[in-house]
Amino acid sequence: MGYKPKVTVVGAGFVGATTAQRLVEKEIANVVLIDIVEGLAQGKALDMMESASIERFLTRITGTTHYADTRGSDVVVITAGLARKPGMSRDDLLLKNAEILSSVVLECIQYSPDTILLVVTNPLDVMTYLAWKKSGFPSERVLGMAGALDAARYAYFIAEELKCDPSDVEAMVLGGHGDAMVPVPGQTKVKGISLTDLLEIDKIEAIHQKTRDGGAEIVKYLKTGSAYYAPSSSVVQMVNAIVYDLGEVIPSCVYLKGEYGIKDVYCGVPARLGSKGVREVVEIPLTDQEITALRKSAEEVRQNCLRLGL
Repeated sequence: MGYKPKVTVVGAGFVGATTAQRLVEKEIANVVLIDIVEGLAQGKALDMMESASIERFLTRITGTTHYADTRGSDVVVITAGLARKPGMSRDDLLLKNAEILSSVVLECIQYSPDTILLVVTNPLDVMTYLAWKKSGFPSERVLGMAGALDAARYAYFIAEELKCDPSDVEAMVLGGHGDAMVPVPGQTKVKGISLTDLLEIDKIEAIHQKTRDGGAEIVKYLKTGSAYYAPSSSVVQMVNAIVYDLGEVIPSCVYLKGEYGIKDVYCGVPARLGSKGVREVVEIPLTDQEITALRKSAEEVRQNCLRLGL
């Protein structure tokens, strides 16, 4: 086997461990799984490696509590933080997860000063902005995973309504990761046909609400945790585009410098991803209503950043 990228996953909880599993089983990268809980990452990594002969992957995963083992990572995925419980919003996690994320970023960049940071910790958009500030990296090398997940949920609910395969749907969701997310039906296509040509507006609006509630619905069912299968798939899609320099356009939480009339905030928009992180922000046609909603969503993120003194 030739050279494989090195990816660190911080946090061996459900999202982190499932992300690590998908990365090694798909042979996308060798993985370092790190967690502060002694033995947690080591045990999960060993368990995964013991499946290698059955799953037939040649990549390796190492579990550790020592950041020195993450040295030279091409990408660092940060999932560490508290998960939501029923009745909690993503913003309820703001202060505690800010403390956790700040510590993680400083440790990671010490050993991987050229890495790309991919943030998954909630509240996602604010934590991504915080990671950028703490790292001192160019904004292109710090991004967050949310739009890919929101688009995947949107695609699934559309497929359920239209009785088609989810893979037939190219979904687009912009804005912050939360109630202010902005599904874009005009830029969402099913086998090349715009969603607005396939469904009545009331049915589209119902799907939009289901998409916004998608994460909370799972939290309600699970009672003691939150989603991890779809989030981990979304992370892996982004990591794959980055480490193999694919130039794939994926809705991502990125720093905006005037695109869509928004500046100095991290928010979900289509971005072309490659080996340097964000190659470019892709501006797509939006209705007046959609651009207003996107700017409102970005402003909510900005206000939460101000609550952290950013």
